[in-house]
Amino acid sequence: MYKRSKLSSTSSSNEIPPSSKTIATHSGTFQADEALGVWLLRQTSTYRNSPVIRTRDPAIYSKADIVIDVGGIYDHERRLYDHHQRDYNERFEAKLKRLPDGSTEESERCTKLSASGLVYRHYGREVIHNFYPELQESHLDWTYTKMYDRFMESVDAVDTGVEPFPEGFKPLYSDSTGLSIRVSRLNPRWNEECTDEDENGPDDRFEIASGLCGQEFLDILTGVVESDIPAKTFVETAVKQRFDVDSSGKIICFPSGGLPWKGHLYNMEKDMGLSDDNDDAQNQLIKFVLYTDQGGMWRVQAVPIEGRKFDNRLGLPEPWRGVRDEDLEKISGIKGAKFCHAAGFIGGAQTYEGALEMARAALKTDS
Repeated sequence: MYKRSKLSSTSSSNEIPPSSKTIATHSGTFQADEALGVWLLRQTSTYRNSPVIRTRDPAIYSKADIVIDVGGIYDHERRLYDHHQRDYNERFEAKLKRLPDGSTEESERCTKLSASGLVYRHYGREVIHNFYPELQESHLDWTYTKMYDRFMESVDAVDTGVEPFPEGFKPLYSDSTGLSIRVSRLNPRWNEECTDEDENGPDDRFEIASGLCGQEFLDILTGVVESDIPAKTFVETAVKQRFDVDSSGKIICFPSGGLPWKGHLYNMEKDMGLSDDNDDAQNQLIKFVLYTDQGGMWRVQAVPIEGRKFDNRLGLPEPWRGVRDEDLEKISGIKGAKFCHAAGFIGGAQTYEGALEMARAALKTDS
């Protein structure tokens, strides 16, 4: 299992010495885009912990070693990474969608690359490698794309003005917890007197914002490398051994809960050609997952329809929903049945055998 290196620790074999090269970006109101871009550059060997110049004066920023989000030019050879020019249309590599037959389909990204997206394009692999120097090449490539899908793309989309909902759809509630909004709140208020000479001035706040963006990046990177990658192996094993769990092949079992399994399961089913359109019931989609929770209870969870959060391929029986303990035992006829969620997507039993019987009973309701 991979473990993240601490780049600034003197006890780390992967320590990177600080750089004297300068990074330039614009002054004034800052966004997550350039704050993240600066943090990413500071994790590379060339710009490790480099000082930052925040200015809109070309005479000043042109003397920096690398310039992001200002200047109106994107030129990797000259280390210029702006995205505001009129004819700009740089995007991340095409998104690959796995189709039911196991093939892939390419689609263009919804957003152009922001300044941090450009930085990630050219330096992202190095950043990931510096934190995980033992990462296999195939895992590095997978992580590089996964980090864009899971984190960088949303930063690009917010900064370049891509609406999160298709035209005609309105959000049901307002979300003020996202990274870009939290970074925005670090800026001086419109009626707040704040200069760089003040304690906690704009440049100081920019540094806080950059650190905040970096911590978000690291939190997600750690999950991808230290959770998603090993989880893939567990899911593959569970799918291959599904007939040892039940002859239907529609129930799989994990040794414990908490692992991120849905994306891996969907992709593996496509690779194996599993589909509910198959006449052979043993080559149809998996419907339930069994695992233990932290308290040792066995859970039976319905597999959601891909792309949906709350719609399942097959839920637990309607009469069980919202029922617990002895009442659930009587209704289901399953000894040790403990609960069934009111929405029917998850239930629990004292033993593995009980959870398995709950899944089997649910399969019988599938017509």
